[in-house]
Amino acid sequence: MDWLSLIIQILNGIQYGLLLFLIASGLTIVFGIMGIINLAHGSFYMIGAYLAFTLSQLTGGLFTAIALGIPLTLAFGFLLERFVIRQLYHRDHLQQVLLTFGLILIFNELQQILWGGEPKSVPVPEILQGAVALSDTLSYPIYRLFLSGVCLAMAATMYVVIRYTRIGMQIRASSSNQNMLNALGVNVRLINSLVFACGVALAGVAGILAAPVETVYPGMGEQILIVSFVVVVIGGIGSIRGAFFGALLIGVTDVLGQVFLPSAASIVIYGVMAFVLLIRPSGLFGRSE
Repeated sequence: MDWLSLIIQILNGIQYGLLLFLIASGLTIVFGIMGIINLAHGSFYMIGAYLAFTLSQLTGGLFTAIALGIPLTLAFGFLLERFVIRQLYHRDHLQQVLLTFGLILIFNELQQILWGGEPKSVPVPEILQGAVALSDTLSYPIYRLFLSGVCLAMAATMYVVIRYTRIGMQIRASSSNQNMLNALGVNVRLINSLVFACGVALAGVAGILAAPVETVYPGMGEQILIVSFVVVVIGGIGSIRGAFFGALLIGVTDVLGQVFLPSAASIVIYGVMAFVLLIRPSGLFGRSE
């Protein structure tokens, strides 16, 4: 493999890692702030991908699907938190696991009813078709660069909101002591609803963005959920920064592993996770108990 081919694989790994970040960041903030283990998080990624398929067919374009998909997934997250997830507060993790696993079964069955079992494809918008030439024989797809740019923009927005806004300050305080925050007059229930809805929307948007570069198929959320949990563990539970760097590490490792160690590619990322936990049991940026 020449160096240009290696650069392309690294770019693919970064793009995959940035997509993983959107999913894992929602997973880690929901657990870090609300204490909810949400096994159904991967299903939101699947729902986003199928939304991209449906909305792009109805509206004729992926950009409209993204614009409509964000408020739809936010609204879905608010409703799900209000009528289902809120019942899990102050309950043990076993009940959380059982209920959210039940949600996986429900969402998978609804997917079969609404879209069937055949894989679907979403076309790349015409303006983003084509590739950037890296050499006379190698190029890189414009859509993948667009995908990476959108993920980076969302990561930057998330950082600014959590770090420098009043609502971000309340979210950070909520992760430390919700009882004290409630005593100060802050609507903790609204904070929890907002956090969960944003987590759902992040996973949904990741699914919408991934749909043109991946096949949309039943059960696609379960595989990405496992990798997202690996990212959360490596980065540190509750850490957005950890999710970002952990996702990039896993994304590049996974892609390069499939190139250089195809027979062992499926276990490489778990080896990385084990190595990180040996050095830092709480993750790269996790807080020690």
